[in-house]
Amino acid sequence: MSTAEPDLRAAGLHLGYADRAVVTDLDLAVPPGRVTAIVGANACGKSTLLRALARLLSPREGTVSLDGRALHSIPTRELAQQLGILPQSPVAPEGLTVLDLVNRGRSPHQTWWRQWTKSDEQAVHDALEATGVTELADRAVDELSGGQRQRAWIAMAVAQSTPVLLLDEPTTYLDLAHQIDVLDLIIDLNRREGRTVVMVLHDLNQACRYADHVIAMKSGRIVAEGAPAEVITASTVEDVFGLRCQVTTDPVSSTPLVIPIGRHFDDGSQPTATDDGSWPTATDDRP
Repeated sequence: MSTAEPDLRAAGLHLGYADRAVVTDLDLAVPPGRVTAIVGANACGKSTLLRALARLLSPREGTVSLDGRALHSIPTRELAQQLGILPQSPVAPEGLTVLDLVNRGRSPHQTWWRQWTKSDEQAVHDALEATGVTELADRAVDELSGGQRQRAWIAMAVAQSTPVLLLDEPTTYLDLAHQIDVLDLIIDLNRREGRTVVMVLHDLNQACRYADHVIAMKSGRIVAEGAPAEVITASTVEDVFGLRCQVTTDPVSSTPLVIPIGRHFDDGSQPTATDDGSWPTATDDRP
């Protein structure tokens, strides 16, 4: 894996499907060597943006580039050595074992003059171990539970050994314990190997805990981005999600902690956010 920090960015990006526009005039520079979380309400364009960053969706206008080269100009094998993608709900061929699936992560590194090597074997072994699926290696992917299947796919992406890893809702189908395991693994990959990670997450508190950089999207546009404490405020959450909440400090990670209010608990006595998006404290005189 290259030690140079990758430069992945988009400029003037317009994306859509058929006659429906999803993302409009979006500019983005992914912070290299860091973990970025994209958050927003359903259908705001999060996954569509990630697909464009992975060259799974061609822009209507604008460009996506990696290290100064337009993605469409990079040969497929070369791009697959630089950028890995885990889409939503991937499907494996019937009967494919976990080991075979993870082995496929090494395909971009194979050529007619370079076949399977000890480094490939080690990469697969490490990916199986890191994701906790070693004991499932001989099981068929389509026979696994949802959580086991998701970890197997993540293992394949890990085995690909790319400097950039794009993950679309990587905690889907996982129970809480395995969600944390996967997110811890992502942080390990970033801190130990310096991988640049971009992931779509639904859980704002997990995004705050595990991401260095948060991008909040609404209606196909970026409305805020930066450190979690700068982005996840009560006013931004209400704007992006239409949800009244309080934002306090997570006692474990010291990152923002979003506490939804909800209709059944909103009796009119709840305080309102101040102009900077924070909330009055118990010592404030404001109602």
